Amino acid sequence: MLQKKGVSVLVRNITRSYGDFKALDDVSLEIQKGEFFSLLGPSGCGKTTLLRIIAGFDSPDCGNVMFDDRNILPLPPEKRSSNTVFQTYALFPHLTVFDNIAFPLRLKKLDKKTIEEKVRKYVHLVQLDEHLEKKPNQLSGGQKQRVAIARALINEPSVLLLDEPLSALDAKLRQNLLVELDEIHDKVGITFIYVTHDQSEALSVSDRIAVMNHGKVLQVGTPYEIYEAPATEFVARFIGETNIYPCTVESCEKFEDEFLVKVFVPDLGRSVTVTDIEKVQPGAEMFFTIRPEKVRIRLQEDSAQEKENPLFNRFSGYVDEPVYSGFQSKFYVRLDNGTTIKVFKQHTTYLDDGPEIEWKDKVHVSWRALDGYLVKEQKA
Repeated sequence: MLQKKGVSVLVRNITRSYGDFKALDDVSLEIQKGEFFSLLGPSGCGKTTLLRIIAGFDSPDCGNVMFDDRNILPLPPEKRSSNTVFQTYALFPHLTVFDNIAFPLRLKKLDKKTIEEKVRKYVHLVQLDEHLEKKPNQLSGGQKQRVAIARALINEPSVLLLDEPLSALDAKLRQNLLVELDEIHDKVGITFIYVTHDQSEALSVSDRIAVMNHGKVLQVGTPYEIYEAPATEFVARFIGETNIYPCTVESCEKFEDEFLVKVFVPDLGRSVTVTDIEKVQPGAEMFFTIRPEKVRIRLQEDSAQEKENPLFNRFSGYVDEPVYSGFQSKFYVRLDNGTTIKVFKQHTTYLDDGPEIEWKDKVHVSWRALDGYLVKEQKA
């Protein structure tokens, strides 16, 4: 197992305002040494502002940023042992790949042999050995970004800061480079802090994620925790696709190691059951959410035995819109009361005559109580 390198990054009570606009509102984070940590949120949520403060390109109104036990806020960017990879590459157009990557070492006035050895090491790391003598206008977008990553790593920083580095690339290239970036992190072992608005990117590569909105950190957790157990309505809506409806708690009873909660969902026209690890009070106003892939869809009605299971929620309706995507179909089902619910059905076997369920079909949808989730509304 690769030894973790770099430093831990401690962000404490960082606030930053621009006039009347509060970009960061009392933000605190603990990023572990050698972690691939993502700052995730929509445009304007404060993630890039926080990255710029860590890099030294901006200063907070109050708060502290520590690399291990050292307060780095008084230090200029070049003294912070961090380097930044930008969305726009920031390469020198008149220099070759070799010279672009060697530039930071030449500023340090290292000898020619050392520069040659280190450049070739990092060129190999980003798989650009055959492109050393090319200039940026001869490279693809993905190759340019790999040059920028190599140049940022060649100074061997303790923290690599990545500000939406893949957003200028097309979808397929972005996914390929994301895998390469994860492999680079595994090889160098330093702390990566990655800013993105793309939840699929963050879920793919991060050890942990901080979800941000309106200058606040709403939740910090592993990709699994963020997706399966969102802390607020915003997180549930922002991460992946989901069905989410306001609800009122009717009852809460102990059930094995959890609680079985009955909630009334006006949009569904009746009550549903859901499990929760915490006891919730009857009368509480919350949101009920169920991921589309956790909803079962069938043409046949449940058997009498299945209907007796109180841990299943069942509805019927009609397929309003089927969307075939090759590996799965997405169904928009209009329930009998008029509410639409999204259902994802994975195609795990060969479809000889196309999808079994089609437009206008009468269908039955259901889900287990333990697959639903209750979340609170985000407080302003």
